[in-house]
Amino acid sequence: MLNENIRFIRKSFRLRRLLNAVLVYLSYYVSLVTRKAVFWGSPPVVMIEPTNICNLKCPLCPTGNGTLKRKKGYMSLEVFQKIINDIEKTAFMVVLWNQGEPYLNKDFSKMVKYASDRGLFTLVSTNGNIDYNAEEVVKSGLDSMIVSLDGTEQETYNKYRINGKLDKVLDGVHQIVEARKKLNRKNPLLRWQFLVMKHNEHEIEKIKQLSKELGVDNLELKSVQIYSKEDIDKYLPENPKYRRYKVTGDNFELKYGIKNRCRRIWTNAVVNCDGEVAICCFDKDGEFKVGNVMENSLSQLWKNKNIMKIRNQILKDRKQIAICRNCLEGVKIKIEETKI
Repeated sequence: MLNENIRFIRKSFRLRRLLNAVLVYLSYYVSLVTRKAVFWGSPPVVMIEPTNICNLKCPLCPTGNGTLKRKKGYMSLEVFQKIINDIEKTAFMVVLWNQGEPYLNKDFSKMVKYASDRGLFTLVSTNGNIDYNAEEVVKSGLDSMIVSLDGTEQETYNKYRINGKLDKVLDGVHQIVEARKKLNRKNPLLRWQFLVMKHNEHEIEKIKQLSKELGVDNLELKSVQIYSKEDIDKYLPENPKYRRYKVTGDNFELKYGIKNRCRRIWTNAVVNCDGEVAICCFDKDGEFKVGNVMENSLSQLWKNKNIMKIRNQILKDRKQIAICRNCLEGVKIKIEETKI
C-alpha cells in the first residue's frame, strides 16, 4: 500500500483539496463532541456507480441474487462529467463502483480518463470476467484496480462467483501486467482481493503463491459479509480469525459493536448510476432520499436537510437505522495484506 499512498499524494494533492478535507474532518469531530451534526466543505472522496448491472450471480450480493430494487441502468458520460466538474477542486479521489461491474459500462475507460486528467485518484473494483483492452486500461490513467478473485481452482471459485471463469480473470490480470511493462507504467496498481469463506479458506497458502506468479502488487484477505442465519454455516469460515462476526447459535453480530458515529457519511459521498445520491454504499436501494446531481450540485446535496437529519440520527442512536447494523464503519474487514 506504500506505493499506492505515494501515488495518491503525488497525483491528487492540491492545497485547496487539503483545506477542504481539514474542514470536513473538523466538522465531523465537532459533531461528535457536540452530538449535533454540522457539515463544512465538500466530500473529499466520492463513490460513483457506473452501473448496477453485473455479469455474475454472487449469492450474497443484492445485484447478483436479484434482490436489488433500484432500476437497472448505466450512468451516462454526461452525468459523470457533471459530477467530476463539480468535485474536481475539492475531492481527492473517486471510487468507481458500487452495485455492479464497472467495465460493463461502454464509456468506463472514458470516465476514468476524464477523472484522472483532472488529478483525481481513480480506484476501481472488478470481478475480472471482462474482455479488457489492457492497453486502454493502462492508458486511461487508472491508479488502482481491485480484482475480486476468491479461489485458485475453478470449482472453488465458482461456488461464490457464479457464472465466473477463473481462467478469464487470471488471463486479464496477466494482460494488464504485460501492458504496464510494454507502456513502461506502474499503474494501475493491482490488488487481488480474496473473500475468505468456508469453501475457500483452505486455499489461502495457494493464493499467496499464485499472486506472486501473476505479478500483482498486493494480496488482500477480506472477511465476508452475511445477511441471514442460513449464511452462517454456508459461508462463514471455520477459523474465527477470518470472521467479522460473533456467532451465538443462529444469531450473529459484528465483533466490534456499533458506535453512534459514522465518518463515511461526512467524508464519502455516493452517487448511483441514475444520478441519485445515497447516504452511503450500504443504502443499496436508495431508501434515504438526498437528491439528484442533475438538479443540484453534489456539494449542495451533501449538506442538505435530508442528509443532516440522518447524521443527527446516527449521532443519537445509530442502531435504529437498519442498514447501519451490518455496516463496515469501524469494522476491520482486511484480515491480512501482503505486498508481493
